[in-house]
Amino acid sequence: MATPDFDTLAVGDVVAERTVELTRDSLVRYAGASGDFNPIHYRDDIATSVGLPGVIAHGMLTMGLAVQPVVDWAGDPALVADYQVRFTRPVVVDPTDGATVTVSAKVGQLDAEARVARIDLTTTFGGETVLGKAQVRVRLA
Repeated sequence: MATPDFDTLAVGDVVAERTVELTRDSLVRYAGASGDFNPIHYRDDIATSVGLPGVIAHGMLTMGLAVQPVVDWAGDPALVADYQVRFTRPVVVDPTDGATVTVSAKVGQLDAEARVARIDLTTTFGGETVLGKAQVRVRLA
């Protein structure tokens, strides 16, 4: 995939959108890959005992799946110069229905001198934003 051309971008352009289906199996696989075996990610009784509504997705899993459409759009993960989010709500993964997370990536700012595009992410679950101030800075030619 070719790297996007900075000069063709405008603030407000939607550069990527994606819907991701998470299941409890997804959480098990992520736990194995990350080494994060906190029981709030696989045991409802533990999750509810600490005040959560149920088993929740790992924050870093949510953060990673949110940035992936931008990485795919950019064509090279090395072009991502910075990525920051605030975790605002958990993604509760139902044992039967799982969880549907949607991501929309929109150009929020263009720095012509540095040729960096700030891409603002809107990441939602159940109609509510789960990542606040999610911004990716991408260096483009």
